[in-house]
Amino acid sequence: MDKKLKIALAQLNPLVGDVSGNIEKLISIRSNLNSDIDILVAPELYVSGYPIDDLVLREDFLNLVENEINKLVQCTKDNKSAIIVGAPRKDNNQIKNSVFVIENGNIVSIKDKYELPNTGVFDEQRIFKQGSLEDCVIIKGIKFGLPICEDIWEKTVLEKLSKSGAEIIIAINASPFTVSKNEERENIATLRVNETKLPIVYLNRTGGQDELIFDGSSFALNHDGKKFYSSSEFKEETVEINFQKSNGKWLGQGNLNNSSSPSERLYKALVLGLRDYVNNNKFPGVVLGLSGGVDSALVAALATDAFGPDLVQAIMLPSPFTGDESLNDAKEAAELLNINCSNLKISEAMKIVENILGDFKGPSFEPGITEENIQSRLRGLLLMALSNRYGYMVLATGNKSEYAVGYSTLYGDMCGGYAPIKDVWKTDVFKLCNWRNENYSDLFKGPKGKVIPTNIINKAPTAELRDNQKDTDSLPEYNILDEILKGLVEDEISVEKIVSKGFDRKVVEKTAQLLARSEYKRFQAAPGPKVTNKAFGRDRRFPLTSGFRNWN
Repeated sequence: MDKKLKIALAQLNPLVGDVSGNIEKLISIRSNLNSDIDILVAPELYVSGYPIDDLVLREDFLNLVENEINKLVQCTKDNKSAIIVGAPRKDNNQIKNSVFVIENGNIVSIKDKYELPNTGVFDEQRIFKQGSLEDCVIIKGIKFGLPICEDIWEKTVLEKLSKSGAEIIIAINASPFTVSKNEERENIATLRVNETKLPIVYLNRTGGQDELIFDGSSFALNHDGKKFYSSSEFKEETVEINFQKSNGKWLGQGNLNNSSSPSERLYKALVLGLRDYVNNNKFPGVVLGLSGGVDSALVAALATDAFGPDLVQAIMLPSPFTGDESLNDAKEAAELLNINCSNLKISEAMKIVENILGDFKGPSFEPGITEENIQSRLRGLLLMALSNRYGYMVLATGNKSEYAVGYSTLYGDMCGGYAPIKDVWKTDVFKLCNWRNENYSDLFKGPKGKVIPTNIINKAPTAELRDNQKDTDSLPEYNILDEILKGLVEDEISVEKIVSKGFDRKVVEKTAQLLARSEYKRFQAAPGPKVTNKAFGRDRRFPLTSGFRNWN
């Protein structure tokens, strides 16, 4: 006899620490489900949010989680849909990353995460203890395997579940975004399906949390490896999928969404990460310096798409070295985005600082980098003053290429509460500008059509801190620089290996030297969203003081 199963997949955006709010949202979703839904599934650590870091070590926090889970228990006394949800828990004196199965007013099962990742941004072995290899859990008379995120990236857990008689695998996840991550997830899930011959439902969370972005991109595969469901990207949604058992096999049915291009995924990720960081920290809007360059133009577009024009304040901060072309480009960018733009000249402030420093009786010096950095720091001072006065969050506009080689000023253009393109290579900055000028999404709150002036994209990049300055005065062309830096940063390969690929030795050695010497700057940089395989910060941790010389 054929059997049927209806599952509601809740691809949600929980807020870390807002346990009550997360629970209320899930209860509300459940109350609006069709009466024939058998199971409601929420993501990994949904109750607490993820990542929770040392917050999970607080006893009062874990007590709150336990109390709020009891609300889920109470709501299932109506004998309608069961709930599968992720939460931390204390097991004697050990803290576990767990999945709870709640049905008919009871917690019918708790399974703990077995594979605890401890690389890159993941520190789970620091705060969680490994669970046991678990058997299946029976829900609605069906044997389910309930691995948690990393549990499917190795074969051990699913091999155990398969041997214990699992019929369907439901994997709950909090898997952070990178441009290539959704393809990696599907490849891993397909491999597990081929090994076990079991269907896999992969549910991921969405939203931004500090420096991590979660894209959702949930999906499901049948026992033959064919995908039968895929979710929207970067959106909260609750979607029904159906299973039917025929001839001893469960077959799933659902809707498939079209996959997007790398540039589209990256742009949307940056918008979502910025939006959630600012909104969840209760800032009323954002302010940024609009220089007429490509980086600030892209950040202005991202901010406008995240919040709408009314909540974005752009400031032009010209010095005597700022050309009319830059001022005109900045003005056009603001007009295209329909954002407020003010002009605060820093020329007089430069003279005041110069006069004050002139009273210092030190060794003789030649004007140079000090005077250039004063300009940048005066701009940072004014932007932070506006932040203090009006409550706006200052957005830093530096990209990954600049941060890598220290082509940025500490307490100057690095000033800010959030750096939206901190993990975006300069070559990708141009791609994102071109993509946004030609595309739009219902995720955005900015205007449709062209939002970044063509001249900003096409002109030679310059910091304009001295006469006739160009980035290439100090750096190689960005298409060369970025490839060298990807080798040094993301692939962690040696200077010799990069040179062997055809790059000029002197350029590679200089780049490696700049990378190492700028570590202290990046340590003090504003947070920004991780979008590449290895971001600066908690994803890549190097000593500030080191005798290692990898540029020789």
